[in-house]
Amino acid sequence: MQRRFVGSIVGVVCVVALGAALLPLRSHISVSTAGLVLVIPVVIGAARGGFYAGIVSVAAGFLVYDFEYVPPYRTLNVGTAQNWTALVVYVIVMLMVARVVASLDAARSEARRANEATRRLYDLSELLVGDRPVDDLLRTIVQAAHTVFGVAGVSLLVLKDDRLQVAAFAGEQLSDEELRQLDPQSGQPVSVGTVQTDSKQLRTIALAASGRPVGILAMSGLPVSDADRAVLNTFANDAALALERAQLREQALRSQLLEEVDRLRRGLMGAVSHDLRTPLSTIKVASSTLSSHSESLSKEQTFELLELIEIETDRLTRLVTNLLDMTRIEAGVLTIDRVPTRVRDIVRDAVDALGPTLQGTDVKIDVPSNLPDVDVDQVLIGQVLVNLLDNAVRHNPPNSLITVTGELRASCMVLSVADQGPGIAPGDRDAVFDRFAQFDTGGRAGLGLTIAKTFVEAHGERIWYETPPGGGARFAFSLPLVTDASKVH
Repeated sequence: MQRRFVGSIVGVVCVVALGAALLPLRSHISVSTAGLVLVIPVVIGAARGGFYAGIVSVAAGFLVYDFEYVPPYRTLNVGTAQNWTALVVYVIVMLMVARVVASLDAARSEARRANEATRRLYDLSELLVGDRPVDDLLRTIVQAAHTVFGVAGVSLLVLKDDRLQVAAFAGEQLSDEELRQLDPQSGQPVSVGTVQTDSKQLRTIALAASGRPVGILAMSGLPVSDADRAVLNTFANDAALALERAQLREQALRSQLLEEVDRLRRGLMGAVSHDLRTPLSTIKVASSTLSSHSESLSKEQTFELLELIEIETDRLTRLVTNLLDMTRIEAGVLTIDRVPTRVRDIVRDAVDALGPTLQGTDVKIDVPSNLPDVDVDQVLIGQVLVNLLDNAVRHNPPNSLITVTGELRASCMVLSVADQGPGIAPGDRDAVFDRFAQFDTGGRAGLGLTIAKTFVEAHGERIWYETPPGGGARFAFSLPLVTDASKVH
């Protein structure tokens, strides 16, 4: 309506201005020439405001033409039949010109709207492409619809617990009355299309993909043009497909997570049952022997059984400690408290922590006293060394040697624990630090080596497996040296 009004004003102004400009030349031009010149305002008016504005321009041109250029001048009296013919021909021709110009302008406008609609649809489709979380995609859909279509508000409702709930919105929110009207439990059918509420028009568009309802897009107000409405329908289809894809992807991720949790649970049960079986059996046998044969046992035999119970209890304690450490690691609450520490102190504390477990095992400590201090969390690195020593004790043959070595290599300290056991097959060495890894020999890596690797890597260092020249297995790990910057804690 505003376009028609502006076009009519422009056409009338152009007719008056051009008519006034031709007045000084009226005696030198013919009546038909003046009529041809007054075609220009009609074209301008029709191009600016459409056919309606063209009609107004034709009416204004008719009056100016008759009043100023058809004798007798300054009157509406036409006079001769020839003048009547000129006026009638002028009106017919101008109306035809106005119709043609308006049609061309409408065609150009429609083509422009189609191009704009295509561009908008492309932009909207770009927003929906990619792997986005469902919540992020919901916000993108409503924000894009609100911005592109210029409506007062957009809300996206999804079905949850058999009720439609607003999952995302942009602009004006839906009122409680509108939500009740859209609620399938209200007893009223949910209308898909234009809904007239007490306050405004509400446009609802069903989002469905693969024949399955995904949600409802509710818009406060309607897009202005038919092209925008067509784009809106296409956008709704694309949004439904993108939303369905995101939901299916999250369902697949949840399924994968559940499978991984189940796999880890089975692995944990296997690892724990494997590590628990031997010490529990030993404790059970020793305690049963003490209980039922205490009178027939010598003092040395009683002491040996009690010592065995203590050793296996310490082993169970270390297993529980490892489980608690694994919980801290998986919860992301592992903290590093670095302090300058002597390497010999770490080794001595680890050997003392194992206590009776090392009795009957020859442990050689090859750690020079003049080694520089390391910048580590002494508790965590001590646990690393305890786990490596416990691993060596369990795989070392009776009456065999375990060697703990400390040495400088390049710009770091390297601690290693070597045993004379069977070692690890070449094909299993890459997985030796993996949690719950099952080896061809039937043994398991267990939690100890996994936790040792995690604690070492938390210091920015690494741990690895080596084969000593005389056979057996050696686990080595690097430690950072104390620098001037690390002395401040």
